[in-house]
Amino acid sequence: MQIAVSMGAYVTGVCSTGGVDVLRSLGAEAVIDYTKEDFSDNGDHYDVIFELAGTHPLSVFRASLTPGGTLVMGNGSGGRWFGPIGKTAKAFAVSPFVRQRFVPFVGKATRERLVALKDLIETGKVGPVIDRTYPLSGVPDAIAYVEQEHSRGKTVITVA
Repeated sequence: MQIAVSMGAYVTGVCSTGGVDVLRSLGAEAVIDYTKEDFSDNGDHYDVIFELAGTHPLSVFRASLTPGGTLVMGNGSGGRWFGPIGKTAKAFAVSPFVRQRFVPFVGKATRERLVALKDLIETGKVGPVIDRTYPLSGVPDAIAYVEQEHSRGKTVITVA
């Protein structure tokens, strides 16, 4: 999100109630609280959707994309038998017949990209979002917290 904002993108973020302020602080111009509203019901269409949670079927994402939009598929959940692989396979099967693009989220660290990221960090346009910090002795508590899947940033273990 921070990178998209730094490049001038209008960003809409989707999160639960507890994350609304965090997304706004990261530069989201619009925030949808999924506990109160479904992003796919608001009539908006998006050029790019980063699917990180995988809670909707492919058809919902397609309906929310612009005609030439791109769905970037992250890890997320999926069907009962094949998990997220089923949704990914369906996306690639549909892909030749539609203008919309479906791409897996794969980061590729090149020198050029790392230098650009370094510049964004040094100028303060991109930075870490730390939700909680635990001492090394608190690792079990940190793991339990992360397993709840409602963190509002990274959970950090400090080693002193």
